[in-house]
Amino acid sequence: MRLNRRLFSLGLGAVVLSGCASGGTGRARPAGGASGLPADLRPQRNAGYDAWVQDFRPRAQAQGISQRTLDQAFRGAGFLPGVVKRDRNQTEFKRTLEDYLAIAASDKRIAMGREMFARHRRTLSAIEARYGVDPSIMTAIWGLESFYGTRMGDIPVISATSTLAFEGRRGRFFEAQLMDALRIIQAGDIPAAQMRGSWAGAMGHTQFIPTTFTGYAVDFDGDGRRDIWNADPADALAGTANYLAQRGWQRGGAWAQEDPGGAFEPQAGGPRFTLGPNFRVIKRYNNSDSYAIGVGHLADRIRGAGPLRGQFPPDEFGLTKQDRVALQQGLTRRGFDAGEADGIIGTQTRTAIEGFQRRNGLPVTGTPSRDLLRRL
Repeated sequence: MRLNRRLFSLGLGAVVLSGCASGGTGRARPAGGASGLPADLRPQRNAGYDAWVQDFRPRAQAQGISQRTLDQAFRGAGFLPGVVKRDRNQTEFKRTLEDYLAIAASDKRIAMGREMFARHRRTLSAIEARYGVDPSIMTAIWGLESFYGTRMGDIPVISATSTLAFEGRRGRFFEAQLMDALRIIQAGDIPAAQMRGSWAGAMGHTQFIPTTFTGYAVDFDGDGRRDIWNADPADALAGTANYLAQRGWQRGGAWAQEDPGGAFEPQAGGPRFTLGPNFRVIKRYNNSDSYAIGVGHLADRIRGAGPLRGQFPPDEFGLTKQDRVALQQGLTRRGFDAGEADGIIGTQTRTAIEGFQRRNGLPVTGTPSRDLLRRL
């Protein structure tokens, strides 16, 4: 729904990783503010960008955007080189389903999801009554997209979308996002200075891009604004439910069921599933099998279900998840910080392995192995 994403994001990299705080307007906002952004995500002088904006203004006015809205939107906006860098560096990045679910349905994400599900149960039930979407699915999407509103991003959307429209690799797409961002400002849903999100312009609790916002966002709380940034997530959750409902959600339908005899096996040797009618609808939000399974499984865990029953096979190094967890714990005990012992061999774990290998006179590869596990 946001972008046709090839990347595994889950709000873990593309969005600012910071806590949530409320300003005087009641809008949830990551800590630190724009001043805390890296230098390459702050406006910089660029004559080509400035010329592009001047050429864009008449096109926007021809589409009904007022001069006042344009002046407000571009006041303080500018070229963000870091946005271009992030767009061009979207290398293909794949995780196994096991690793994906370890993050998507981590203990912390499950616990916080259950807390948020209980806290907003009345609102979720009212949204379900209107749109027919399972409240746990809405909560799970919220959890994967912005970690329940704590990682919504703090990059100015006008600067980000105009930079990418000017840069041109996907110019038409991002000019459409910019145009709808201006429509959102003009409609009074949010002031220009407070419209912030990810580097690609995804916004709010459930990370709507502007064109999705204009098509599906709703004013569920009746305050006159479709406010997906507010500390109260009602509008964002209702907009998500509206999107799913319009994309074919079946009230009471399942997303999938774990089934040893099921035909769907997303990871060779791992758990199998029989898909339900709403699996494909979740994929309309993000066209990824792993994403849809992550949403569905997190929703099940939020409702109180246990882990998947099926086991995943050992990885390419011959290690199970339990082995990888033990390896991380062993490295940390020896003074080489491997980060959270989650069984995912990422950069921090590889750096810790290198440190251990270097200290012990071993070939420095950063690669896990059964021999390394025995040594630890």
